[in-house]
Amino acid sequence: MKSCCGLVTVKNEPVPLKSVEVDVHVQGHVATVTSTLLYVNGEERPLEAVFVFPLPGECAVCHLSAKIGDTEVVAKLQDKQKAREEYDDALSSGHQAFLLEESDQSPDVFQLNVGSLPPGESAAITLVYISELDMQADDALRFCLPAVLNPRYTPQDMDRSQMATVTSVPAGTVPYTLALSAHLSSPQPISKVESNCDLEPLAYLNPDKTQATVSLSPGHLFDRDVELLLYYHDAHKPTAIVEAGLDTAEPGSLMRDPVVLLSIYPEFPAAVTSSLSTCGEFIFVVDRSGSMDCAMHSGKDAKMRIESAKDTLLLLLKSLPMGCYFNIYGFGSRYEHFFPKSVEYNQKTMDDALEKVKGMRADMGGTEILQPLKHIYSQPCIPSHPRQLFIFTDGEVGNTKQVLDLVKINGNSHRCFSFGIGEGASTALITGLAKEASGHAQFITGTDRMQPKVMQSLRYALQPAVKDISVHWNLPDGVSVTTLSPPLKVLFHGQRALLYAQLKGENAANPEGSVTIQYNLLEETVKNQLSFCLRPTGDTGVTLHRLGARTLIRSLEMEERAAGPEAKALREKLLQLSLQSGVSCTHTAFIAIHKGSGQTVQGPLLHRTVPTPGMFFGAPMALCCSMPMTMPMARMAPMRKMANMAPMARMAAVPAMLPEPESPPDPLLQLISLQKASGSWEMESSMAKVLKKTDDELDKLMPVGVDKAVWATVLALIWLYGFRLDARDEWQFVAMKAASWIQAQKVDCVSQCVQAGNALLGCQLQQKTLGL
Repeated sequence: MKSCCGLVTVKNEPVPLKSVEVDVHVQGHVATVTSTLLYVNGEERPLEAVFVFPLPGECAVCHLSAKIGDTEVVAKLQDKQKAREEYDDALSSGHQAFLLEESDQSPDVFQLNVGSLPPGESAAITLVYISELDMQADDALRFCLPAVLNPRYTPQDMDRSQMATVTSVPAGTVPYTLALSAHLSSPQPISKVESNCDLEPLAYLNPDKTQATVSLSPGHLFDRDVELLLYYHDAHKPTAIVEAGLDTAEPGSLMRDPVVLLSIYPEFPAAVTSSLSTCGEFIFVVDRSGSMDCAMHSGKDAKMRIESAKDTLLLLLKSLPMGCYFNIYGFGSRYEHFFPKSVEYNQKTMDDALEKVKGMRADMGGTEILQPLKHIYSQPCIPSHPRQLFIFTDGEVGNTKQVLDLVKINGNSHRCFSFGIGEGASTALITGLAKEASGHAQFITGTDRMQPKVMQSLRYALQPAVKDISVHWNLPDGVSVTTLSPPLKVLFHGQRALLYAQLKGENAANPEGSVTIQYNLLEETVKNQLSFCLRPTGDTGVTLHRLGARTLIRSLEMEERAAGPEAKALREKLLQLSLQSGVSCTHTAFIAIHKGSGQTVQGPLLHRTVPTPGMFFGAPMALCCSMPMTMPMARMAPMRKMANMAPMARMAAVPAMLPEPESPPDPLLQLISLQKASGSWEMESSMAKVLKKTDDELDKLMPVGVDKAVWATVLALIWLYGFRLDARDEWQFVAMKAASWIQAQKVDCVSQCVQAGNALLGCQLQQKTLGL
């Protein structure tokens, strides 16, 4: 990987990207994002600027334009190879050209080439994409504007000759700023908006609070992902929204017909969420590549990613139900597993695993997740124990599509819960893993703690799921429906589904339709009927059409990669759909040409690579970039090859770093580490130390005739509820196991133990509060 020092090149020449302005329009669960990038050539020669940057993995890129002076040039979408040839021909002829293309290996990475920008001239590039908003566990909708693009590790068996290098700078030295404003619109009132960045106050635009605006505070440096969390009233209410087609589109095409979007977000009753399974095969797959030796964030006392992952494994291992099965994999350039196959969870296997967790380091080189997944899928599933994968990674891989194809093939044999650690984790990889295996994706960014989010997913894995989902359409004669989204198999607590469908035909006498969504949750059948107008009036735009097209494009791309002789026909179908909808795919690119003087540029263009922020918190760059990391872009035109012969970049200076003093051990983790697999604690000196008592004090107040393990377990519960209620999401399963173990002992002295424990620890907790 190459890294720039940010503001200047080796000759003290400025990097051309000066600012980024973003306008976000949110309509319910969908956001339309318009980004304007201002380039200025401060050189004495014409230059070409190359910007490799991240976008949300499932977004639909649908517009590119460039404004040079008073002239605006709108790009056209066409076959990628043809667009590349036109770009090079334009530069050779002295024209200005702009090329935007998606990575061949990962759908969340794009490359923008700004070519032949004359000295002193500026160009404002406008990019528009549409994206679904992710649903969070607290019912918030998450909009994320990715800033960080970590270099992607490329497996040894991939062709590096066609890889373009990602240029990164340390966070905080990015040479361009960001201005962002958002207009929010929702059928339900907007409760609040939160962010990991400083915001101006939320301004409501109408009395019922269904429309509002919000913006970043001025002067924001685009050195990390920008996250907005949107909270609506009645978040679980299902909706059906219809968008009219374009009269100018080809008859019978997706863009001509109406498209309907169904939103399904089941609400789980408390009785269901408290019903937890005691069986399952839990496989924890942990990234141990060099990049995991970076800090979680730039704040004080930030842990290294690998250390946070180890703490999380401790919680998981202590929280598993007795009798289930488990295994742990670590991966990097190679992989290893704790046990040859999944083992039954008991005291011995838990102790063995914990001992191995202590020795885990970020010392396995690059990030190659494909091989460990192949090994897992080669293992037979265990009858009556559904397989659940928990994957922890910073998402820096170069073969995302290959990985997701493998997960999809095996999607019926397991569920996958994925966790993107730190800034720059690939949204395409993290969300794709969960999507293809009916799981749930979580991102741990900024000062987020990993543990509560992971334990939340464990609860999802143990809870009953919504099954037998069916969608029945009630349409008038002459109207039919074509589903654009893959079939919906399962939903569980905290998960939302968006389904797209194309409505064909019409019935002038009956413009109304309805849809019935039915599913089973435990023994209960739930039905929701939604009515909608088949022909909405007014300008409804084509946002849903393009997202529907994007959904279909992703499915076709996956089919094409798995196809044999049919691949050519699928490619043609993809091209046609992409060009008709105006949504880019792996075979198309946006190209814009501005006719210049027509004078051929003498000599090679200067080549400037615009850096994206890289996250190197708390560790020398060598730790994060110890392996060859490249960004797959299947193209290096002859002109760019010439420009790359003398790259104008240098390594950023890395200050000498003194070792940080070790933080004191967390009493919560210390206490949890002492729990037995059964859920009980033993009375020992190490426990007395956590409780800040002496052994004599614990013995003195122990009720007469009480088993020491019962006494110790009651004390542990009192300490958890009395002193660490703020971290309940992290220890909830530990406490449930403890309470179940005490109840299984069938002793009559529990109330005495609670009373004595309260006196010892200075608490006033009720027996019922402790679950006893």
